[in-house]
Amino acid sequence: MFKKGSKLNSILKGTCPKCQNESMYEDKNPLHLTKVLKMNESCSHCGFVYQIEPSFFYGAMYVSYGLNVALGIAAFVISYVLLNSSIETSFIAIVITLILLFPFVLRWSRNIYINMFVSYDPTTNIK
Repeated sequence: MFKKGSKLNSILKGTCPKCQNESMYEDKNPLHLTKVLKMNESCSHCGFVYQIEPSFFYGAMYVSYGLNVALGIAAFVISYVLLNSSIETSFIAIVITLILLFPFVLRWSRNIYINMFVSYDPTTNIK
């Protein structure tokens, strides 16, 4: 499931979608907020250029929206349904969840978006 070559491996690790050998990001830690979206221009292993076309990652905003909605619903269900909190407390739980997971959602949305268009190619690992 998380083996090299799977989309999930590339999405969760943020590796090059083509060869999955190195990170797409200059800084692997998404908690360094000033560098959360700083990406390498291309993969130094296979040469794949991440910016497929100008403004390519604008489409990742739609993925980010979907992820945030899913996380908000999950926070609500956990808070309101499972923990029997009030509506106000559940709303606060949603806001806190979205704020805390913000840098991860930014990266996950980009990773998901680029993996929608680029597939793993095992021949790029042959040197």
